[in-house]
Amino acid sequence: MNEKAIGRRIKAARESKKLTQEQLAELVDLSPMHISVIERGVKLPKLETLINIANVLDVSADVLLQDVVKNQTKLFASEASTLISQLPREDQRRVLAALRSFVETTK
Repeated sequence: MNEKAIGRRIKAARESKKLTQEQLAELVDLSPMHISVIERGVKLPKLETLINIANVLDVSADVLLQDVVKNQTKLFASEASTLISQLPREDQRRVLAALRSFVETTK
């Protein structure tokens, strides 16, 4: 497992939520030092901790573990879904229509 890559993805997700290490630590009941150790890839979090972090950061555990997840198709679909869900409803419809069109032309 690539501890550093997992730590970088956790850090990126935390920063995208505009949380400090201290804030994340408080939300998942860890010390800021422990969050720092995880983000630097010094140590992998326990499964329960990883799940808590993923839930607090509103990100799929697949995204955090993408270098060890074998089924990348689901990961890409999950990431696309997350991105699309951040758009206004009408833009979501446009993206879906464009995606359908793209898939049809590439078959």
